[in-house]
Amino acid sequence: MEIMSIDALMAQKMFIAGAKSLEANKEYINELNVFPVPDGDTGTNMTMTIMSAANEVAGLDNPNMEQVAKAISSGSLRGARGNSGVILSQLFRGFTRVIKVEQEITSDVFAQACVKAVETAYKAVMKPKEGTILTVAKGMQEKAVEMASNSEDLAVVIDEVIKYGDEVLDKTPDMLPVLKQAGVVDSGGQGLMTVMKGMYDALLGKEVDIKLEGAKPKIAVSADDMQVEEADIKFGYCTEFIINLKRAMSEETEDDFRAFLQSIGDSIVLVADDDIVKVHVHTNQPGEAFTRALTYGSLSRMKVDNMREEHHERLIKNAEKKAKELEEARKREAAPRKEAGFMAVAVGDGISEIFKSMDVDYIISGGQTMNPSTEDIIKGIDQINADTIYILPNNSNIILAAQQTEMLVEDKKIVVIPSKTIPQGISAMLGYIPGNSPEDNKESMIEAMSEVKSGEVTYSVRDTVIDGKDIKKGNIMGIGDEGIVAVGEDVTKTVVEMLETMVDEDSGIISIYYGEDITEGDANKLGDVISEKFSDVEVEVYPGGQPVYYYLTSVE
Repeated sequence: MEIMSIDALMAQKMFIAGAKSLEANKEYINELNVFPVPDGDTGTNMTMTIMSAANEVAGLDNPNMEQVAKAISSGSLRGARGNSGVILSQLFRGFTRVIKVEQEITSDVFAQACVKAVETAYKAVMKPKEGTILTVAKGMQEKAVEMASNSEDLAVVIDEVIKYGDEVLDKTPDMLPVLKQAGVVDSGGQGLMTVMKGMYDALLGKEVDIKLEGAKPKIAVSADDMQVEEADIKFGYCTEFIINLKRAMSEETEDDFRAFLQSIGDSIVLVADDDIVKVHVHTNQPGEAFTRALTYGSLSRMKVDNMREEHHERLIKNAEKKAKELEEARKREAAPRKEAGFMAVAVGDGISEIFKSMDVDYIISGGQTMNPSTEDIIKGIDQINADTIYILPNNSNIILAAQQTEMLVEDKKIVVIPSKTIPQGISAMLGYIPGNSPEDNKESMIEAMSEVKSGEVTYSVRDTVIDGKDIKKGNIMGIGDEGIVAVGEDVTKTVVEMLETMVDEDSGIISIYYGEDITEGDANKLGDVISEKFSDVEVEVYPGGQPVYYYLTSVE
């Protein structure tokens, strides 16, 4: 069938279908990550990015094209997580810049939007690398321009665009040797193709489930914030118990007992087994429920909660919470605005405490195991009362999301220090000089972090070959600034082997931050081994508390 144009309602349906397609395939995309680390999360990051936008799109009733475009752009921009998610959000941002002024999307408009999408995404990345999602997007853009000059049928145009996108994706291992070594195509490019195919299915009218669980309603109200009058609580006691039956309860007896409970209450759950019956009921006569139940057997695990009291307690708790939030906001507003404030992304109590001791104002929980979104970072910025906010992403996959805040925050100057590791972030803080301009401090902080070498130790989640190393599932890996430098079966030996590639004649300090799965005793034993191995270097051991990574290390 010919499809000559896409209206706003179809664009809405297609976008949600694309998001659902990505969500359904995110684990497969995660498994395509080149590094076989347990936190490979391209699929997760792209899914969380697009679902942030899909929730806004799904909340629109009978929208026009401008409204759909705005929801896609703003939702994905603020929800962007990880480099792949940020690039996806920039592709959407460029695409919607073109379609927002149109009533319908024709093949010509589609081609123009694809061109703008790729242009916008490439500009967002300081050093674009071919063989990635950008290459796949560029290939589809070129095919869209070619096809638009030959056909007005969008069914034909988009079909050919997708076919060519798959061809480019299949060639990504030839563009990036690291992909060929690992035997995978680019995960970000695979994610983009998954979105496109979901959208195309919706365009063709295929049966697609576009309902979003948890889609954002127009007005969201927390149950805790609802003003419930005591009179609204018809039955005041939440009553639970177990009947230890004298004999198995017949279906007729079970029905009679359920009917009795319905006569004295509601919210009834009655689960009968051969030996026991579990009962839950809201009633004003818990004693009557107990008395009737005793005719069937003995009772245990009896529990009665006064829901009116719980309601009062919740109201008090909510009032106290709101008062605390208002007081904290008042203090922030009343306090003199600082010249500079600092935010760091970190995970683990020990790592967080180290940053706090260095006067970091706000810690965003995240990093290797969960990349915060642009919106998460903006919320953190709002908590810091300062003219200039320095952001330490401490992860290469968070830098782009942090940089997006520079164009979204208007009342404060945002300076993103491109720290890729926790040790780099710590060193960057030491490079800050009070009184210097933001530009000078950015330079000195980047210079300070360049003087530290970082290492991370974790385990492999699959067999692969990378950086010339044959890696088996379950192997311990030592990952340096330039890639995997050590592989073994013993954590201590792998740490030492990794440090041998990092320590040189100029090294003075080795810092070890141990994770949540490592005991203090084991960490100190490792410290002793390292001290003996590198006798001319001072060794310091700190509790990091980070998940997934047994140890984080730095050499200065």
